Amino acid sequence: MNSLLIFLVIALVAAAIGFTWALMERGRANRAEARSWALQDSASRLKLIEEQGGRNAAIIQAEAANAIAEQVLKRADETFHNREQLAQARLEAQLKPVAESLAKFQEQVVAVEKTRAEETGGLKAQISQLLLASTATQEEARKLSAALRRGAGVQGRWGEQTLRNVLEAAGLHNRYDFDEQTSTDTEEGRRRPDVTVRLPGGAVFVIDAKCSLNAFLDAQDATDEVIREACYVRHAQSVRTHMVGLSGKSYWDQFNQGSPDFVAMFIPGDSFLAAALDRMPELMTEAMDKRVLVVTPTTLFALCKAVVYGWRVEEQAANAQEISKLGRELYKRLSVMGGHAASVGKALEAAVGRYNSFVGSLETQVMTQARRFEDLQVDHEGKELPELGPVETGIRPLTKLAIEAPDDDAPTAAVLTLKGG
Repeated sequence: MNSLLIFLVIALVAAAIGFTWALMERGRANRAEARSWALQDSASRLKLIEEQGGRNAAIIQAEAANAIAEQVLKRADETFHNREQLAQARLEAQLKPVAESLAKFQEQVVAVEKTRAEETGGLKAQISQLLLASTATQEEARKLSAALRRGAGVQGRWGEQTLRNVLEAAGLHNRYDFDEQTSTDTEEGRRRPDVTVRLPGGAVFVIDAKCSLNAFLDAQDATDEVIREACYVRHAQSVRTHMVGLSGKSYWDQFNQGSPDFVAMFIPGDSFLAAALDRMPELMTEAMDKRVLVVTPTTLFALCKAVVYGWRVEEQAANAQEISKLGRELYKRLSVMGGHAASVGKALEAAVGRYNSFVGSLETQVMTQARRFEDLQVDHEGKELPELGPVETGIRPLTKLAIEAPDDDAPTAAVLTLKGG
């Protein structure tokens, strides 16, 4: 847009220069016309002299003067006409680039205006869709608010579904990592927590999702500021009352000793808890004193992520124990295999010794007598007795079975080293 503005300024400056030059040419034409009028005035005076002087001489002079005046006027008209055409041609030549630039500028302005109109139309369409979506969202919010007002059961089911979504998003699996609506019998009666989450080591902790939101919904619909503030105060009192009642159930006493001594009170929205804390800032401190952990979807997600990490560490520890067990078993098998290798070596060594004894006996006791046939020139059909020598290359003895084995409780496998001499 800045380049268009600069171009427009340049075009205006060029137009001003052309207009100034046209004014100068017009001034020259006016001066020529003034000279023409002066000549006509001289002719009139000559006519007056004719009347006052002699008729003949005056007539001759008048005719000569008229002829001269007519020629001067004709030349002046031709000069004025030529100059006017030349000035017009020059002006047109100078203004032609300006006209072309202005035409291009007008085309660009039209294109920009068209684009702006299209974008404005698209923006209006998007704003209309946004308004429709906002209206639909408000309608759905009113429906949700009306549904939540139908009773505690509807609010409870909505809170339970939100709680389930948070647990599954954190990586916990239903019926494996947590259970819903489990019943336990106590001295005070049967307890039925919304969710019990399993922890490594057999521990569990309880999550409750039955916090009432009626007062908060009333505050959203209130038109008067005083009434709205009173509804928020009732909402804070309702949250505190539910917290105190949840603390009195002592869920942590119903499970094994390794379970944490707290219960989680789930509020299905950060805005619900923020509204209560604005009216009762000490609510969180009082809840922790009563072993109640007030959580929202954000904080519960982080808590469940810690549980998932604990399960991962537990699984890694179990895998380490299994690796240690496999290592001990592998060590035993390598030990047995090493014993078999030593037995094979001893057997080979004994076989070589017996072979050498046999060859020595054969050479000294039998072959010497057999060679005497050669001295007696017995026909042996070209077959000579072979030279029998002992086997000098012995086996590599298994001289040491070095065992580097850690304790039985160590997680690493034992190492068996076979060393030869």
